Amino acid sequence: MDAEIQSAYQEELQRLEHTAAEIDRQLQTLETVPRYYGDDLTEQALDNIRESRRQNLSIAAVEPYFGRLDFQEAGAAASQPLYIGKVGVEDEDTGHLLVIDWRAPVASMFYSFTGGEEAASYDSPEGLIEGLIYLKRNLVIRKQILQRVVDAYVKGGDNLDVADEFLLYRLGENKDNRLRDIVSTIQAEQDKIIRSAKNTALVIQGVAGSGKTTVALHRLAYLLYQYRENIRAERMIIFAPNSMFLDYISGVLPELGVGGIQQTTFSDWALDLLEQEVELSDPAERLDTWFAIGPQRPVLDEHAPGRYKGAMHFYRYVEAYLEAFEQNFVPEQPFEAWEGTALDAATVQEWFHAEYRHYPLAKRRERVVGRIKRWLEIELEKVWDSIKRKELKKKANARLRTYLKSMPDLTPFGLYNKMFGEAADLPERIVKASNKKFKKKIVDLEDLAPLLLIRNRLHGIDSSHVFDHVVIDEAQDFSPFQVALLKEQTRGHSFSILGDLSQGIHAYQGVHAWREFLELFEEEEQAYFQLERSYRSTTEIINFANVILERSGEALTLAVPVFRSGEKVRVAQVAEPERLQTVIAAVRQLQSGAHTTVAVVARTEEESRDLHRALQQAGLDATLIHSKQREYRGGLSVLPVYLTKGLEFDAVLITDVDEAHYELSPQDAKLLYVGCTRALHELWLLHTGAPSPLIAGLDEELYTSEM
Repeated sequence: MDAEIQSAYQEELQRLEHTAAEIDRQLQTLETVPRYYGDDLTEQALDNIRESRRQNLSIAAVEPYFGRLDFQEAGAAASQPLYIGKVGVEDEDTGHLLVIDWRAPVASMFYSFTGGEEAASYDSPEGLIEGLIYLKRNLVIRKQILQRVVDAYVKGGDNLDVADEFLLYRLGENKDNRLRDIVSTIQAEQDKIIRSAKNTALVIQGVAGSGKTTVALHRLAYLLYQYRENIRAERMIIFAPNSMFLDYISGVLPELGVGGIQQTTFSDWALDLLEQEVELSDPAERLDTWFAIGPQRPVLDEHAPGRYKGAMHFYRYVEAYLEAFEQNFVPEQPFEAWEGTALDAATVQEWFHAEYRHYPLAKRRERVVGRIKRWLEIELEKVWDSIKRKELKKKANARLRTYLKSMPDLTPFGLYNKMFGEAADLPERIVKASNKKFKKKIVDLEDLAPLLLIRNRLHGIDSSHVFDHVVIDEAQDFSPFQVALLKEQTRGHSFSILGDLSQGIHAYQGVHAWREFLELFEEEEQAYFQLERSYRSTTEIINFANVILERSGEALTLAVPVFRSGEKVRVAQVAEPERLQTVIAAVRQLQSGAHTTVAVVARTEEESRDLHRALQQAGLDATLIHSKQREYRGGLSVLPVYLTKGLEFDAVLITDVDEAHYELSPQDAKLLYVGCTRALHELWLLHTGAPSPLIAGLDEELYTSEM
């Protein structure tokens, strides 16, 4: 066996040297051609092609490929080795593909084939191609150095669980401050999502660590490759929960050779479209309110402002108000320019409701006002006496200004504010709170989607704001109203909507069941996927976190570990006077190992600040992550538990898992579950006094008390 491994290694070494040399040669050739900055369109197009090639070759130069598939097409005399990489590379002399892009149809077999003697197949533009796979090989290449060769399948061989072994090897690598691509380890169930048809609204329920964010980003890259004639990167958009999360995922698409995709938060995008007409309420205050401890926390019900204003019944309410506003927009009285000369109301109604009906409301008003002014000019031209005409014009203009007050030129906020001022059938609590903020032109997150709906009805949807594909990450925190709004602005209703109801810690604004989104789409244009395998944390951490989730009292999807074993979860009681010193000692112990990223997690932002101050005073270089953070730096981080969602760390220390901080409730269970599932390799929990009922009395096999 050693001889076989050595032979395979030598074979791959020679192939790598040949491929790397060809990539370097092509790069050197491109570098001899200077960039073009002139005005000639043909030269600009050629320069863009060269620059795209240069970028792709630069990616390939670092890691030319990661997999090999020996495939014999039905009817062919022998199998051919196919090398799979992030980008395709062609031998310029022979035209032969040295490396096949992972997004190509034939490359799908590298991910979908899991072994067996049966025929493999893939869909090509020419139809279904069938054949036999003789070898599936994983390769680890770093900076053109071959580090590892693992045969996941050999036809006729023993084929032990080496595929899982290779996956575990990659999962065991430590994390830095960025999410990375997973092209070399995409699993069959993930690949099915990535390669789903374009005009489909995908709703993906993925447990913590299932790779759902990365899958969605790889799907963007796949769509751009597969439908490159119909889709443009600048017409795609990713909505993430916050700016720090955007920074965390910022490296994935460039690693895949994709650029130009809009990446933003819903609030930033909405405020930009609203041209900063309103100010968003402080998100820190909102978080402090909803994540307060004990009785200070508001009651979470369907009348919570975020749930109420985000629901489809409120969408229909706004639509009905706009329809009524439109129907009553034109005055029922004629416009009398002066005594004996009037434009009858029926004519103005005809212009507004029939002739200009295809225009949005603001444009219709503009057209109707223009017609009225033109009518007035014609009537004035009939008056021959210039002095009298001047007097009549002055009188008519004054009357016109009065007349047009009944057809106000409203802004989105002006009309929304007017709606709440007239609201008689909305919950009093919501109306009162809204009107109080509206006086200062301050709105909450849940007001942005209604404001954009009004904007769309007033001004229409500009083509630059229509998307080819929309990704919504952490979608359990989105509302049906937001998705319904985006649906209006998305061609073919092409969505990737991904999240985890088990991590629905913002239930005061998000959905409680995926059907709230699925009901927005026709059955034939939607698809639902469930990712249950967790690739992030060790088996010990996942099993521990699952028990917490089971105590939530809700029927939630539990994560299935990939059997990567590690250290037991550590749970320890400490006396309050010793808590800070224990935290400092624990951090030093965790950092003394191989852990690159460590998180110290507290229940609130205020407690996070206290911990950060103590760590700094102890000489530890720690970054405080707060609600307005825009960058994730890695290393040692201190943050409240509700800001950990979406991130991952080599080790996590949760400092206050006692009954005062985490009650036996669905919200606190999800909150603690989120904190625990951020850890890849080690999870430590501290509590002063009695432990939280979410971890009290656990099976001793699930944890250790040793520190």
